[in-house]
Amino acid sequence: MTDRKDELGRNLAKVEERIAAACAAAGRRREEVTLIVVTKTYPAADVRMLSELGVRHVAENRDQDAAPKAAECADLPLTWHFVGQLQTNKVRSVVGYADFVQSVDRSKLVTALSKEAVRAGREVGCLIQVALDAGESARGERGGVAPGGIGELADLVAGAPGLRLEGLMTVAPLTGEFAGRELAAFERMMDLSTDLRRTHPAATMVSAGMSADLEQAVAAGATHVRVGTAVLGVRPGLG
Repeated sequence: MTDRKDELGRNLAKVEERIAAACAAAGRRREEVTLIVVTKTYPAADVRMLSELGVRHVAENRDQDAAPKAAECADLPLTWHFVGQLQTNKVRSVVGYADFVQSVDRSKLVTALSKEAVRAGREVGCLIQVALDAGESARGERGGVAPGGIGELADLVAGAPGLRLEGLMTVAPLTGEFAGRELAAFERMMDLSTDLRRTHPAATMVSAGMSADLEQAVAAGATHVRVGTAVLGVRPGLG
């Protein structure tokens, strides 16, 4: 176990160096960017080691993995983010542990989250997931609302009991005009964030950038980066 903790510590240090260098290059302070470690498919033991190494934000994308892990790590000073596509039948479980749901992309999900947050006596932070590969009305391949749908969904979240509108989230698109142009994609997200903050000034979070493109996200102005592979290694079963 000591070897694994050492490995995680080395990986974290490298990611920290990358974020710090990207902040310096962009003229930003390091504390402007929050690292969220995506712990999907990895055991609670890894989450515990990450917490001991100073990680405070972790993310999961599947409730069946996340719920037991969050329960096992309930004693740790962690903020849990749910980042995967969320079906309404999993909402009750997710609201039990997630401090933030970053993948809000349809009105039906807002209604379900609000109902369960009120029932549980919790307040859940919500980010609108934006699909930059979608047209102005369609949803993206990996979930997310088209840019033209942000305003309506944001108003819905902001008015929903038990929910807090925190900002926007995106994944660099694999298709469309931004394919292979991560910096341009993330700059577009910052423009959308600026538009959103005109009507919802407190919605300041922009979650963008992962292991391969966190530098571009920091350069564009992202407030949160979601890093899995660069910290935890290649996920089991993926080679």
